[in-house]
Amino acid sequence: MTYDDGLLAPGRAGTAAEEATSDAAFLRAMLDAEAALARAQAPPEAAEAITAACAGDFDVRDLALRARSGGNPVIPLVADLTAAVPEDARPYVHRGATSQDILDTAAMLVAARTLAPVLADLERTAGALRVLAAEHRDTVMPGRTLTQHAVPTTFGLKAAGWRALLLDARDRVAAVRDRLPAQLGGAAGTLAAFTTYGHDDAPALVAAYAREVGLAEPALPWHTVRTPVADLAGVLAFTAGALGKMAADVLTLSRTELGEVGEGSGGGSSAMPHKANPVRATLIAAAARRAPAHAAVLYGSVAAEDERPAGAWHAEWEPLRDLLRLVGGAAHAAVDLAENLRVDSARMRANLDLTDGLIVSERLRNRFPKDHLARAAEEVRTTGRPLADVLGVAPELTDPTHYTGAAAQLTDRALERR
Repeated sequence: MTYDDGLLAPGRAGTAAEEATSDAAFLRAMLDAEAALARAQAPPEAAEAITAACAGDFDVRDLALRARSGGNPVIPLVADLTAAVPEDARPYVHRGATSQDILDTAAMLVAARTLAPVLADLERTAGALRVLAAEHRDTVMPGRTLTQHAVPTTFGLKAAGWRALLLDARDRVAAVRDRLPAQLGGAAGTLAAFTTYGHDDAPALVAAYAREVGLAEPALPWHTVRTPVADLAGVLAFTAGALGKMAADVLTLSRTELGEVGEGSGGGSSAMPHKANPVRATLIAAAARRAPAHAAVLYGSVAAEDERPAGAWHAEWEPLRDLLRLVGGAAHAAVDLAENLRVDSARMRANLDLTDGLIVSERLRNRFPKDHLARAAEEVRTTGRPLADVLGVAPELTDPTHYTGAAAQLTDRALERR
């Protein structure tokens, strides 16, 4: 029996992030941490035996059920791992460590392994947006503020803005991933147990452990110094929002009444056969709405008491995994969204004309008093006469395609960034 096949989570179902954050993946990461700890401090034969045992099969569900008695899955895992190795290697299983050392290290490993495909998807999406921005550098569309037509802009500049956000997210994700630390401090973060086992330079053991597990060496044990988790929370929430901005715009612009963009292949409806729903943008938008709440839990856990808190640490596990899954699923969907987005420049041009020239009224403020323009705008709205006729100016002055400011230059400048 499985307990979470993603039935209610289509955004992450079948993605690399789902696989990298599964219960089996977390168990594998915990075993990787235990094997690294053995290699860092045990005699070669014992380290080899423990590493081999860590490659074996352990019952995830059984560990989960037994974790209830001690409050975390490391306790039953250590018992099973100890039983799985030769007797002379057993004293070196989990030696000197505490459960949080292993679970925190495993969480960082899972994060690192999940962020790799996220970064790849962000790069690929940014590449597709670069193509869109360059192709539509001069494609004029209505700029909208507070839901209403404001002044003309270009779709190239809009796509360049989406890309800039994703590159900001990429850079932040990469920076956090590169400094994800191992965790090793023992019972209260003093490394005292390791000194009793003959390690005169316990911090050097931490460095060796970090190298073995493939994570950054921590300056201090961080049992209640939750900077790594808080950094992850911020970066993941920001990335969800960056992806969500693109999705929000696509959802608006793909409305039937606007029709300025559309997903390459929309999703169907169970009741209405004519519909082609913007499903990818919808799933990304859902992730962006959920991510801040998970990040808030992780930020709240920074205020952790003592040398190991009762509840604050435990509260992190599921929100962190959910954040990784949400962002991983959203980044995966963004690739398809960006690479197959349809842009209808004709609809954009038609929508520019909906206000009969009012969209460029700002351009005329240096020619007419503000109250005169306000009266003219009211006449345009009530009579339907073009603004150029009402004001008695050349039609070129109210042509939206002639009032895009520095949009093209800004797009070019944005696309210089790699």
